[in-house]
Amino acid sequence: MTALNLLHLERAVRVLRAGGVIAYPAEGVWGLGCDPFNPSAVERIMRLKGRSARKGFILVAGAVEQVRPLLVHIAPRLRAEVERSWPGALTWIVPVRAELPRWITGRHQGVALRVSDHFQLATLCRMFGGPIVSTSANLQGRPAARSALAVRRYFRADIDYLLPGELGGRRGATPIRDALTGRTVRP
Repeated sequence: MTALNLLHLERAVRVLRAGGVIAYPAEGVWGLGCDPFNPSAVERIMRLKGRSARKGFILVAGAVEQVRPLLVHIAPRLRAEVERSWPGALTWIVPVRAELPRWITGRHQGVALRVSDHFQLATLCRMFGGPIVSTSANLQGRPAARSALAVRRYFRADIDYLLPGELGGRRGATPIRDALTGRTVRP
């Protein structure tokens, strides 16, 4: 990692900790992120995207240890399968109880989790010290941004920091599977 990349990551972490909203490259599309425990930051993402609070959000982490406490409500065999798939471009929906606020889970009884294998995104989460909100950088119903320019077109100056970087090798958003049923929710 270059010194310049480290400076950009440090700035993104400062913005997250201050309650800001950032845009960042992920595995296949650009994402918007914030501190998941800052309700005003999460609400701001919902307003920016025109997204319903009922939908809930994905949490993306930089290491399994950052989300392991959220895996306690699934059987050990299923937990092992989920953990074996990470880091990687696979998002799992896992059941939660009171561990997470409603502004993250929405109307759902679970939360979508991913431990990213995108080097920059995983490093960002590790430097932040925990998972961040992850949602595609787009207006509700529009295609997800695949470039920094597309992010700027969607949000102009309404985000606090755009982390320079490159997308991973995927052509779109990560697949989502239900950890209890194994059903694919999003291919």
